[in-house]
Amino acid sequence: MRLCKVLPLVGHTVRNAGPAALQQQNHQHRHYCTPVVNIFDRNVKRLQRERAAKREDVELYDYIKEEVGYRLADRIFDIKRQFTNAVDLGASRGYVTNHVLGETVQKLTAIDLSPSMLAQIKGSPGLDFSVREMDEERFQFEPDTLDLVVSSLSMHWINDLPACFRAVNRALKPDGVFIGAMFGGDTLYELRSALQLAEQERRGGLAPHISPFVQIRDVGMLLNRGGFTMLTIDTDELVIGYPSMYELMFDLKGMAESNAAFNRPLHVGRDTLMAAAAIYKDMYARKEEGVSATFQIIFFVGWKPCASQPQPAERGSATVSLKDLDKVMTPKGGSGCKS
Repeated sequence: MRLCKVLPLVGHTVRNAGPAALQQQNHQHRHYCTPVVNIFDRNVKRLQRERAAKREDVELYDYIKEEVGYRLADRIFDIKRQFTNAVDLGASRGYVTNHVLGETVQKLTAIDLSPSMLAQIKGSPGLDFSVREMDEERFQFEPDTLDLVVSSLSMHWINDLPACFRAVNRALKPDGVFIGAMFGGDTLYELRSALQLAEQERRGGLAPHISPFVQIRDVGMLLNRGGFTMLTIDTDELVIGYPSMYELMFDLKGMAESNAAFNRPLHVGRDTLMAAAAIYKDMYARKEEGVSATFQIIFFVGWKPCASQPQPAERGSATVSLKDLDKVMTPKGGSGCKS
């Protein structure tokens, strides 16, 4: 974790000086600094993605990201317009790019932190796409050059989401759209609870084994701060069964979704893992067999403001009071339903 150091006030005694001189000297020697806190180690996340991409069975772990990417591509198709220049932010192995139609997007640029992931993107027939290695935290495109930015299950590893949203908004043209999906706060709550209870029992304390996720109530606020309007936010849950907790953890590693927080514990005791697996099975067992794991997906759509977009009416311009709403909505010639 990197914190910005705040320098102390350098004090010098000024003799025979008035209050104005003392105040001027204090302003000269006082140093103000805003702390910068990085939660996630981006270099570790890049290494995790590189290792996952080089596995021979990498396709076995695509089931969640492939499903969410297909749903996002379907939402792009629902917008009845043709996008000339689009970006897939955090493209990974092309979970969105591989489903986008060339009839909808003329040109698409897939960017990701991992070059090995980008090399495995196939694209869809007729789609003009290119790849570009770029850290999602350093999203840099010329202002007002894009009309679509899409991101699927990548932004939950970004340290400064407001800055990323502002950079996306800056790169979009007026009336451009930002479509994304990210893991929500209820993701893997079963695994989090089991590890916390086991560690509390075995070690007498807690450690952050599961990285933090954004809450759905915060997504709209962050998008508004980023300059987006006409927001649409919804959530869905994918509940997946596993034989035990160990298979879940193994799959998370194959997805490159292992913990990358700076304060993560590097080792977990065998006794703690065995206790967590027993607690997991006892609390979250499936009716058939094995255990279940929940992945909360937050979908959102935000638009860059434009004069052609629908605007709210001016305050005080209403012609009907809410107390008279029943009279306006009641059909003339009678009230209520007729049998």
